[in-house]
Amino acid sequence: MHLHNLHAPSESDGFPGDYFSPTKAGPTLGGPGSFKDHFYPNVYAGLDEYGGIGDPRQALGTLWYHDHTLDFTAPNASRGLAGFYLLFDHIDSGDERDRTPGALRLPSHPYDYPLMFQDKRFDADGVHFYDQLNPEGTLGDKITVNGKIEPILRVASRKYRLRLLNAGPTRFYEFSLVAPGNGVQPFKYIGNDGNLLPAPIILKRIRLGMAERADIVVDFSRYAIGTELYLVNRLVQSTTRGPDDVQVPGTRVLKIIVDRSASDASRVRSVLRPLPPLDPLEIAAAPVRRWEFARKNGMWTVNDRLIDVTSPSAEIVKGSAEVWELVNPSGGWAHPIHIHFEEGRILSKTVDGVDVPVPVQEQGRKDVFVLDKTTTMRVFLRFRDFTGKYVMHCHNLAHEDHAMMVRFDVTEA
Repeated sequence: MHLHNLHAPSESDGFPGDYFSPTKAGPTLGGPGSFKDHFYPNVYAGLDEYGGIGDPRQALGTLWYHDHTLDFTAPNASRGLAGFYLLFDHIDSGDERDRTPGALRLPSHPYDYPLMFQDKRFDADGVHFYDQLNPEGTLGDKITVNGKIEPILRVASRKYRLRLLNAGPTRFYEFSLVAPGNGVQPFKYIGNDGNLLPAPIILKRIRLGMAERADIVVDFSRYAIGTELYLVNRLVQSTTRGPDDVQVPGTRVLKIIVDRSASDASRVRSVLRPLPPLDPLEIAAAPVRRWEFARKNGMWTVNDRLIDVTSPSAEIVKGSAEVWELVNPSGGWAHPIHIHFEEGRILSKTVDGVDVPVPVQEQGRKDVFVLDKTTTMRVFLRFRDFTGKYVMHCHNLAHEDHAMMVRFDVTEA
């Protein structure tokens, strides 16, 4: 079991080769067993540098857990071994009535609402189907929200914090909130992946690759009681390899009905959580490591290699920093790349060799980096506090299972 995005010690990261049963053990685990304890410290990154529980600017909020068994992550996670894991602290405290100085007072339970999206396919008998032997995987033709197809969410006439998660396995989304007549509605985008942004952004659409998350705040007090709205997906996708075009009006995924009044003590401040500054000198001095995500002999590769969980493709000294160059040389597919253990900052992005701007919502700390067709990203990473084995992989789970993943080890100097 992998707690996605947690700054965790290696033995509790859910390493894919650590699978087990009472009679068998994966190649990186000591022996068979009936259970394995994980320790989730729930600390900020930067323990060694800042002391205490680390650097509060590195806080995490919207995390999720899922099965990470080598070669079987896609069917296991798709069949239900996945869920949300939310963290709070003195800034994002989970209490909209919190009077502590500095508390953001964002919408809190029951108005803090997680929404997990998964594409699924069912056979003629209504049984969930996934072809785990096919390197192309199985593209779901139904989109589930928290396990349901086209559900209805009844909301009060007040602000809600909606935590959107693309839990895969293979479909990309571009969501818009539409009112009657298909009028697209604005919302405040406050967090990307597990992190609050420095300031909210007003947006009208959200694009999510697999494993990406977005926290938004929608103010339903703008609508009369009885108003019906829809969250729609306008991104067309015909294969597991990646998205096609945006088309209007899109597919209705979630119906929202404003059906009652409620008090509202929440707010969205103009300043959320500051980012640690980037040091140009540190970036210039950092070694550059190139990772190319491609296809070879019908399988998905990183630097022309299939995953070998017993052999690290990189060894990195604890406390160091590197620039990782993530490259998708193909025009035929897209890869959402997830790096375990530490979050990164996107330094630059190119498409077909031409520099393109990094969207504002992607300029914060991230753990998933979507490599669209013929895209290269340069990402700045630090490797702090813990040592051991970790992985980086494509979070298109069909690609991960066949076998687009690398092991890297963080070592003592």
